[in-house]
This record gives sequence, structure tokens and C-alpha cells, in this order.
Amino acid sequence: MEESIPFKNLHSREYQGHKKKVHSVAWNCTGTKLASGSVDQTARIWLIEPHGHGKVKDIELKGHTDSVDQLCWDPKHADLIATASGDKTVRLWDARSGKCTQQAELSGENINITYKPDGTHVAVGNRDDELTILDVRKFKPIHRRKFSYEVNEIAWNMTGEMFFLTTGNGTVEVLAYPSLRPLDTLMAHTAGCYCIAIDPMGRYFAVGSADSLVSLWDISEMLCVRTFTKLEWPVRTISFNRTGEYIASASEDLFIDISNVQTGRTVHQIPCRAAMNSVEWNPKHNLLAYAGDDKNKYQADEGVFRVFGFESA
Repeated sequence: MEESIPFKNLHSREYQGHKKKVHSVAWNCTGTKLASGSVDQTARIWLIEPHGHGKVKDIELKGHTDSVDQLCWDPKHADLIATASGDKTVRLWDARSGKCTQQAELSGENINITYKPDGTHVAVGNRDDELTILDVRKFKPIHRRKFSYEVNEIAWNMTGEMFFLTTGNGTVEVLAYPSLRPLDTLMAHTAGCYCIAIDPMGRYFAVGSADSLVSLWDISEMLCVRTFTKLEWPVRTISFNRTGEYIASASEDLFIDISNVQTGRTVHQIPCRAAMNSVEWNPKHNLLAYAGDDKNKYQADEGVFRVFGFESA
């Protein structure tokens, strides 16, 4: 029996609506809605069917007064989403009505946001390397910590007992949660670490770095198991697929790499026309959303994102 090549005959579709470039794309927990956050100060919610063909409806989330840099969905609720913006606010939205339900004014320009897997807390990182953790129900800060080093992407492990910070020093700082007591400092890369992804099966986490490598770590041993070496530019964004079999990574290289997690080998490359800012796999299907610095022929931002994995274009 001939083994089929994964992803070989699949296509990407393009979604237009934003007026400036898209910084962040994220799927809800049921894989039915995709959110996009843009420099145009809005987020948008798109209803994307895995086998759908029709025109896609989208709803606009308006209210931020600066770029929407990152967004993330409530892991337990398919219609609640949090956005982080340069306007110093973090907002919670209802994706059905498009209304902002909660808002917190923080101390700096917010660039990273992530939900605790049980949906109870949200962590936000800002440009001043300050971490704020909000209780989702009251939407008030419960922890604040300023770090003396550059803090990039942040994440909890699947159980919510560990909290990871990627840093400009090339380390991953592992903290106990909720105490935020330091557990470990992993010397992960020779240059700054920019992004982190947690394997949905809970076995690994992966780190993308300015040294152009992606490292894969065994979460129970805190040891590096392998590196992925296909990209040549700083790795800006990474994501595991729903089964943890594949990892997507992207940078200023003009392709998105999809590699087999176990072998470290590339199984597919998606060509792209610009540096990528965000890639994320759908939690239910092998659909990969991606967004970057695409420009039109007049060198203006296109404001598009794409989804790869459809049987027809």
C-alpha cells in the first residue's frame, strides 16, 4: 500500500476584510470560527466551514484605538474571545453579538495574550516586559510581575501548573503556577526566543527563535528532543496540529514549513508572498490559518489572511 503524502493536493483560500495587515489569527475551541486581529484596530470573526464553499460572513469587533496585536479564544467557550492591543486595554468579546463584554486598562502596550487551559485566567504581556494575569470572571488583575529581561510569547502547560516565558536571552523561563516561583531556566537558543507552542497531547512544547531554529522539548524531562532547521530567518510563529503529529513554523522565509514532529522531516511547504506573523492549526481539522505582511502592487497592506487545507481553491 502506497503511503500518501500528507497535504500534497490541498489548497489555500484567502479572506479579505481588514484594511491593514493581520497580526494574529486564532480558532475557537470547536474549530468553527476564526478570529483575526489587525493593525487597523479591529478584530474580525469568520465562520469557516471545513468543507464549505460559499461566501464567508464576518463580524467586526470595534473599540480598540490601536493595533490588535494578539487574540485568543476562551478554551471552554466557543463564543468568547480576548484581545490585546497597543491601546493598553485587554478586552473580552462575545463573538455572536460582536459586543465588548469586559475591558481592563493595563499599564502598557499589550503584545501577547493567552488563556489558561481551564478558561479561568488570562495572561497578558506588554512591551515593557510586564506580565499581568487577570481573573476572567471579574476581569481584574490578580498577579503583576515586571521582568528585567525581554519577555516574548507566553503559555501555560495543559494542566495549568506551569507557566512558560520565552525571552530575548534565548532562554525559556519555567514558573510554577499560581505562585510564579521559578522552576527552571532552559538554555534553549543562541538568540532570542520569540514564540512557544504546547503540543495538544501534552507531551512536548516547541520554541521558535531568532536563530531560525525551532526546538522541541519533552515537557516531563525538560530536555530538548530535536530541532527543526528548515527556516533561514527568525522564527516568528509556530503551531502544533490537533493530533500533535505536525508542527507548522514561519518567518520571513517565503514559505510555511510543516514538519513531522517525530522525525523532524518536512512533509509540506506552503508558499507565501511575505513574512508571516501568525500561524494556527484548527483544533478539529487539518486546516492551517496564516497571516503576514502581504502587500498589494502599490505596496499598501493587503489586510488578508489565508487558510490552507481545503480540497479545492
